[in-house]
Amino acid sequence: MERSLRESLTSHSGPSRRHVLRTGGLLLGALSAPALLGACSTTTGAEQAGNVLRVSQPGDPKTLDPQKQGDMVSMNVLINMFDTLTTRGRDNKLHPRLALSWKATDARTWRFTLRPGVTFHNGETCDARAVAFSIERLLDPATKSPIVELRFVEGVTVVDRLTVDLHTTVHDPILPAKLSLFGGVVVPPRHLAEVGDAQFAAHPVGTGPFTFAGWQRDHELRLRAYDDHWNGRPAVDGVVFSPAPNPSSSLAALQSGGVDLVAGLTPDAAQQLDGYGGVSLDGHTGIRTAYLSLNTLERGPLQDSRVRRALNHAVDVPLLIKAVLGGKATETPALVPRGAFGFDSTVKPFTRSVTTARELLAEAGFPQGFSTTLTASNVDANVAEALSGLLARAGVDARVNLIDPGTYSARLTSDNRGALGPVYLAASTVWTMDGASMVQSNVRSDRRQSRWHSKEADRLVDIEELSEDPAERERAFSDLQRLMREEAPFVFLYQIDNIFARNERPRWTPGSAGVLAMESAEVSR
Repeated sequence: MERSLRESLTSHSGPSRRHVLRTGGLLLGALSAPALLGACSTTTGAEQAGNVLRVSQPGDPKTLDPQKQGDMVSMNVLINMFDTLTTRGRDNKLHPRLALSWKATDARTWRFTLRPGVTFHNGETCDARAVAFSIERLLDPATKSPIVELRFVEGVTVVDRLTVDLHTTVHDPILPAKLSLFGGVVVPPRHLAEVGDAQFAAHPVGTGPFTFAGWQRDHELRLRAYDDHWNGRPAVDGVVFSPAPNPSSSLAALQSGGVDLVAGLTPDAAQQLDGYGGVSLDGHTGIRTAYLSLNTLERGPLQDSRVRRALNHAVDVPLLIKAVLGGKATETPALVPRGAFGFDSTVKPFTRSVTTARELLAEAGFPQGFSTTLTASNVDANVAEALSGLLARAGVDARVNLIDPGTYSARLTSDNRGALGPVYLAASTVWTMDGASMVQSNVRSDRRQSRWHSKEADRLVDIEELSEDPAERERAFSDLQRLMREEAPFVFLYQIDNIFARNERPRWTPGSAGVLAMESAEVSR
């Protein structure tokens, strides 16, 4: 069965390939691309757009208060209205933004020197006092911020008008990187005091390259270029974000000229567009890393490391990438993705063998396999069904439980570690480009999403999170990945490419995290 599945994948004919994917548990959900893209004009929308870039992504922001959200869909919009202290460039290196420089003055203090002459959109000065206010507001329990990156920060000191110190309970070696996105947004203290949180969320004021122009929830959010931005006016006059939970609607809008760029595409949706006129597909190496979380804390087969290793042997990740993801992903051997600090290239992926998987299951006392539930957001239905099919070949009956994205997110971030069942499909964007961001919530036993308790893992996490020595951190990451490879508390999957569909108007290149920062974007008219 395994051999015929692989051989059949070399054929690209529609019906035979579909049959292969069904019989191997890798059935693709097909978009009806010809029906979607056939009948609309491709000129009217583009002609009306002028120098405005129109972007579609899978959802609407949860809120426009940057310190009360923690999801990439919201941040994709907010990063255009708000600046952060640091930024991750397209070269994946950390660069200055509102902070011109930074250094650790002692083991528990990071000092940031700020850019002079920066103002908020309402004219209010952005200085050390504004930075201190922003950090303190984020940390204030009353704000109820879901942002966790600054958990080691215990206070802020204004040194002078353009210098601020962040004090931590322990050394945090990657604090500057954590301030490049969610944790580093600066908000206007005087304006917030005047209008209050609710009004601020309804009409946000930042220092970013675009200003807020209007929001019709579930329809469109409009931004306008900020003429007085410290880095110069953006090349486009504005950006319009529209939500499209169903990829088919955004793709139809792309073909008709209503949208210029579609972000957040799944590989199977992108495959359906290949070859259609007026639509270009851009794939960029990404850092978003997918895995199956296994609940090792409850009694059952998953408490046995032999069972967990069996699942990793059973899931043929290269086949999954080829058949379901169109080759637009890269296998990850032990949770930390390539490109992130701490990745160890000497740690190799599991061999893919149904025979080995069955032998390990028998050794663990499950010669006939066992039954479980695999929970996933319904946007990941194709991958979840494919994983279920691959596991079935080793005798594991993993019934797929699909839930809507909102329910999935609420359960994932709840205090109930079993809320998503014994096995769930998840992915994390390592936007700090450091392995700590990948393991911070998933591994150490006292963290919210950890479902594996290991004193050795806890010790290694403490080293990689707190050590002042980069070489020591790197060794801890290597040891942690080898430990995870042996104990297999996850089924390690892949890091997925950032896939964008576009018409001929936009010129824009994302970084590895795929953040929709549109300051550098241009459109042809």
